[in-house]
Amino acid sequence: MRFAHLSTTSDSQPRLAAVIGDGALFLDELVAEPPRDLQALIEQGDAALTGIRAIVDEAVTTGTPLVPVHELRHASAVLRPPQVIAIGANYAAHASELKLRSEKAATVFSLWPNSLAGHGGTTSWPEDLTTQVDYEAELGVIIGKPARNVSVRDALDYVWGYTVVNDITARDLQFSEAQWSRCKSFDGFTPNGPVVVTADEIADPQDLWLTTNVDGAILQDASTADMVRSVAEIIEFLSRSATIQPGTLISTGSPGGAGYSRTPPVFLRDRSTVTVSIGGIGYLTTYCRVT
Repeated sequence: MRFAHLSTTSDSQPRLAAVIGDGALFLDELVAEPPRDLQALIEQGDAALTGIRAIVDEAVTTGTPLVPVHELRHASAVLRPPQVIAIGANYAAHASELKLRSEKAATVFSLWPNSLAGHGGTTSWPEDLTTQVDYEAELGVIIGKPARNVSVRDALDYVWGYTVVNDITARDLQFSEAQWSRCKSFDGFTPNGPVVVTADEIADPQDLWLTTNVDGAILQDASTADMVRSVAEIIEFLSRSATIQPGTLISTGSPGGAGYSRTPPVFLRDRSTVTVSIGGIGYLTTYCRVT
């Protein structure tokens, strides 16, 4: 299944919806006690998802009208995650182009929740703080149940779903500070969506294609097979030291082709449009404004 947080107007609260093709069914119009959002649905466990799936299937079978998604507004595909964890330098080509070492242990940092944003939104930043804003296509992994001391063999059993992430980064801040969280956590710097796809729809997270299109040019074009550490290996690594809570979003790293490494560099500008896509999940578009 595919889920999104959608609203009918710019000032209305986003509501959890099942997305079927180009249409959506709002769960609060189908379910007697609907989950408040995706986080609530995840926390309710497998039985809740099974029940929602049956209700949505019945609604589709009986011809319940769908709301065209293009008439709706997307919020962040994940809301209220207990944590957003990012993995750095997880593609050899990206580590090389940024002149970063591929350490024996994964590079891990947190993204602040204010950075979460939805498909089709506008992300802005002040020109007096950063002039080197970059894009990063990443596969987002949403954990479905508490994960502690998980083996690689069992790790994918803990995945609830997948989404598209654009890990927008202020490079000038990144390379002038000793941590990576602030440079990637401006308001709106972690667009994700347009949907979360449940894990059963992705046969192999290491067999997905990522692309980034900036103002009409394809600048990233790679496979998740190129990850230094697979999704399963990331989950094993993180779960050895701490329990990964249900609903946690893990952004798994970006392939080569970042704007910082190009000659001349390609940074996001005022009125740039960047679209990150992952096969089997969808297209995530962000509009840029410099203030």
